[in-house]
This record gives sequence, C-alpha cells and structure tokens, in this order.
Amino acid sequence: MSVSVRRFGGRIPLAMVAVRPAKLFDLPDVMRIERLSFNEEYPRGVFLVFLENNPDTFLVAEYNGNVVGYVMGYLRPDLEGHIMSIAVDPAYRGNGIGSVLLSEVIERLINKGARYIGLEVRVSNENAINLYERFGFRKIKRIIGYYSDGEDAYYMLLPADEWGGRN
Repeated sequence: MSVSVRRFGGRIPLAMVAVRPAKLFDLPDVMRIERLSFNEEYPRGVFLVFLENNPDTFLVAEYNGNVVGYVMGYLRPDLEGHIMSIAVDPAYRGNGIGSVLLSEVIERLINKGARYIGLEVRVSNENAINLYERFGFRKIKRIIGYYSDGEDAYYMLLPADEWGGRN
C-alpha cells in the first residue's frame, strides 16, 4: 500500500513521475487503485485481457518505484479511441498525475488512428468532468442508469482534430 504523500507536505514533482506501459506485475497495484477509486471494480480477468490486447494503451504512472495511477484505453474498429478507466491513488491526487496519464493515452490513441476519443463518466464526478472538459471533451449524451447502482453517466467525446496537445 502506498504511503500518503500529503502526510509529508504535499506536491510531488511531475518530472519524477514516469508513465509507461503496464506490465503483469503492476496488476495488483492497478487493482488496488481501482478498488480505492470506484464503487464498481473490474475483475482481474478484465485487466489481464486488456493488458494482452492493448499493451501500448494500458499505462501506469510510477513515482519512487510505486504505481500511483493508471489508464486503460483502446481503439475500436470504428476508429474511436475509448478510455475505459483512469484513476490515481487517492494519496497522490491533486498532483497532475491524472492529466499526465490522460494526455499520454490520448496521444497514443490518436497516433494509432483514432478520429475521436470517447469515455463515460458518472454525472456526479465533477472533478473528472472538469478535467475532461479542460482537455476538450464535450458531453454528448446522458446515459440513464449506466452504473450498477443506477447512477447516470455522461458520454463525452473529443474529436482528434481538436486535440491541441498536452495540457
């Protein structure tokens, strides 16, 4: 389990955060972050299949040898890049790690040929919605009852030709 950086006085230098493709040995940390971040968790098998099929767009952020965040993206046959999940360890939030991960996966998906990048987000997750809007994502539709607890989701979309680079 990660040590809380907030206990030691706050911000970490992003230059010391490395983003790299996830490896099999990262899955316990990724699953821990998933568990700490969401009401619904993907089973281990989903991560294994995702890792095997999308090795260049399943990324982790590492700080001082610890996995502190991850993002899972993939390219659909219709050339929509899709962000399936993104999360940062709660102890490391507020340091820009989510922005770094989001920027890197968008770049990689566009380089693979994505014409759009899409994602779903809980309508109550204002922090995530604000982040996505800063990156140029727009709310396209509201999906009623998308989550297992009945909460709605926004489907958000970023056209690749509107991507202005790293934010």
